Amino acid sequence: MSEKSATTSAHLLGGFFGGLSSAVTLQPLDLLKTRIQQNKNATLFTVLKQIDNPLNLWRGTITSAVRTSTGSALYLSCLNLMRTALAKDRGSSAAGPSSSNLPQLTTYENLIAGALARGIVGYLTMPFTVLKVRYESTLYNYSSISEATRDVYRTYGIKGFFRGFGPTSLRDVPYSGLYVLLYEKAKLIVPLILPREVIAHEHNGKFTSTTSATVNALSAIFSASLATSITAPFDTIKTRMQLEPKKFTSFFTTLTIIVRQESPIKLFSGLSMRLTRKALSAGIAWGIYEELIKRFM
Repeated sequence: MSEKSATTSAHLLGGFFGGLSSAVTLQPLDLLKTRIQQNKNATLFTVLKQIDNPLNLWRGTITSAVRTSTGSALYLSCLNLMRTALAKDRGSSAAGPSSSNLPQLTTYENLIAGALARGIVGYLTMPFTVLKVRYESTLYNYSSISEATRDVYRTYGIKGFFRGFGPTSLRDVPYSGLYVLLYEKAKLIVPLILPREVIAHEHNGKFTSTTSATVNALSAIFSASLATSITAPFDTIKTRMQLEPKKFTSFFTTLTIIVRQESPIKLFSGLSMRLTRKALSAGIAWGIYEELIKRFM
């Protein structure tokens, strides 16, 4: 296997296992978020009361795991190719100890690379997103993923699998751009604010695996929390369009209905669930990803 192929495989595997681990572990938070968003009167307490079996919190795990693991593998591989190409003509190694082997870019390059990679992969994985949301919701009593797939195709055709791509892109593209930008900045700041006894170095001056994992996980959690809060309204609009496409026919129609008939605060419905999930997911997925690629490369 060539060096380039080995590098690509490392990012694919790192992204896949990081995404898979976070998807399975945090599926209950994703399900609760979807059900809170589907009803303007829903709260976390009322949604939890409707769940009679704790195992039902993992409903939709298969679609979520397939979407997240595959999407994460494709996204991180695509992102690495873009960042490597941008960093190719400059000395990109970080000065001093670093928690990462990823290419070092400028603020704008991180923003653009993160956004572009997410836009491409988001479109490719959109059918899994639609099926996941509908399967998690109580608006449809699907008994299997295949039943959900047939229903979407029979009712809306192929275009039904890409319903809500507009607001999904408006949520994910800025989110990813902001996340990558903030994540790279945070990896420089976190070692400066951690207690000295937490920071450990190898003999070559680099951070130990434990220190690197701690720095990367904390950086991921902080970055995901901030980026998630900023893009929360787009997530609510996307969910409504995918669950009730006949009522919520477009981005601006959905936005108008929510603001006028409900409340502007409803645009942030389910934020606590999404915030918790995205922060923990980023910490798990990127922590695993960063450490795996160090071992593969």
